[in-house]
Amino acid sequence: MESDRRYYARRAAQEALAAERAVTDAARARRLMLAANYRARLDALERVAIV
Repeated sequence: MESDRRYYARRAAQEALAAERAVTDAARARRLMLAANYRARLDALERVAIV
């Protein structure tokens, strides 16, 4: 089973790549927002792991 950290990192990378390929500005903005959301979740997991 895939760990949460790996999943969030993978999804952030996938959404960032999708943003680069997006045809419209609206689609690009949505993909970048999703990528940022996954990165934030990953960062939150990293902060919990450090404590």
